[in-house]
Amino acid sequence: MHHGATPPTISLERNLASLWFGMSFTPVGWDLPPAWDAIAGDYRSADGWIRLHTNAPHHRAAALNVLGLGAGANRETVASAVELWAGEELEAAVVAANGCAALMRSQEEWWAHPQGRAVAAEPLVAWGARRLMDDGGTHRNSRPASAQRPLEGVRVLDLTRVIAGPVATRFLAMYGAEVLRIDPPDWEEPALEAEMTVGKRCARLDLKTSEGLAALHELLAGADIFIHGYRPDALDWLGLSEAWLAEHHPQLVNVALDAYGWSGPWANRRGFDSLVQMSCGIAHAGMVHFGSDRPHPLPVQALDHATGYLCAAAAIEAWCERLHGSVRNARLSLARTAVELLRTGPSDPGAPAPSLSPALLVPESTLWGPGLRLPPAVQISGLDAATDVPALGIGSAPPVWA
Repeated sequence: MHHGATPPTISLERNLASLWFGMSFTPVGWDLPPAWDAIAGDYRSADGWIRLHTNAPHHRAAALNVLGLGAGANRETVASAVELWAGEELEAAVVAANGCAALMRSQEEWWAHPQGRAVAAEPLVAWGARRLMDDGGTHRNSRPASAQRPLEGVRVLDLTRVIAGPVATRFLAMYGAEVLRIDPPDWEEPALEAEMTVGKRCARLDLKTSEGLAALHELLAGADIFIHGYRPDALDWLGLSEAWLAEHHPQLVNVALDAYGWSGPWANRRGFDSLVQMSCGIAHAGMVHFGSDRPHPLPVQALDHATGYLCAAAAIEAWCERLHGSVRNARLSLARTAVELLRTGPSDPGAPAPSLSPALLVPESTLWGPGLRLPPAVQISGLDAATDVPALGIGSAPPVWA
């Protein structure tokens, strides 16, 4: 990537970058489905506030089972049931039932919490040990990169969902990477498909079956970069631990991200941006700042987006090293990104909300209909930032490399 040449100039349009932290795609003549399940959200407990994340059917069922409610529950019945619980007890019960919940904590409470202390001690990007290749860094794929598309020919196997990981792989696709996203047979993200499947081929595999796992092994053998959003123990259960991958696929760059970090008592806890904002004190800080009587998180899923771009940067850095004959893996987390955000604070609290002239939006066709996409916020001299594959949705392609 510009080996031996003058380094490219990089510019970032801050207003536009802020907009990319929201939705980059706007449908024209049709509407996106709701982003949240009907009962997902913040509830007052007996001693504070707790957030239930119920977008996935199995997470919804877990929360309702703990609350003693049936499938027909609504926000009112859930609110009445939550009020009977102490927040920390309900959080623990939902998590133990394989659901997703987060008690609202202040920053001070989070820094004192064992998980808060553990995450604060982790690096923002945790790099693994460097291992040397014996091929001199030869790129085995048949499509060589070009000066305009520096990731052309790089195969990225994407086992991420929702926002952070898909942001990373969408960015890599914009610079030429061949991204193949894999989802379980029953996973749906209707509100995010037009947003997050652009530039990628998307397939399904059931990794709980021997056939699905065998197909994944074939994909790993042909991949250059593996990006996944599994909890630390999840891939181990599939026999795909970091050590196993390094032994059997030594050329593979392995980039992992999770919600609550890679050490501490919550390292294996399920989580999402909105939950981490509750846990680490962001929602509480917003409540105090605005004088609100309820949690006040950031207006966007900023931890997801920031971690996604950090993940993309780590993947590119690791790939550059791979071209020179060595491989390093990287780990990131939403909670560790939150540490940085909380330490930094707002740069200009009085700044106006970002906006963009509609004339600058880029027309785009998707499986569901036409729309408008934000132009790239990053400009790198000599490089073309564009996606070659339209947004066609989860499960729209076979699970094979193109």
